[in-house]
Amino acid sequence: MNETIVCVVGNVATQPVYRESAAGPSARFRLAVTARYWDREKSAWTDGHTNFFTVWANRQLAVNVAACVEVGQPVVVQGRLKVRTETREGQQPWASADIDAVTIGHDLARGTALFQRAARPDAPAAVSRPEPNWETPGRTDTQDEQTDQQASEPVAVT
Repeated sequence: MNETIVCVVGNVATQPVYRESAAGPSARFRLAVTARYWDREKSAWTDGHTNFFTVWANRQLAVNVAACVEVGQPVVVQGRLKVRTETREGQQPWASADIDAVTIGHDLARGTALFQRAARPDAPAAVSRPEPNWETPGRTDTQDEQTDQQASEPVAVT
């Protein structure tokens, strides 16, 4: 409920690693995000600090990531941010920033992509129901005659 949702734009830094498990397919890759700023002294854009995130994808998103995401491609990732810190015996403490991805896409501001809908596995056939007839039934000649007769007769108001 109180999760930190982030949207990150960066470049794929490692080849996605795809795995099948009992819980379903998963994939992970590293994402490099470099801040850029305008340096007034040099009158040029300069690269700032680079942050690295481990992006995790599950289920169908993992399958699609493994099929079409490659090193160096610019991507947009949206998901839940999880920061982990750990201290191992005899080593420095370290922190890791992971994103549990909800959606991943190519950054179309920096290139083009050709979208292709993923094929779904054959699902059991749904029970077909007949379409309802929404049209009004046509009038017959005898109904037209009865309506004309009723319209010509005066109506008594009491």
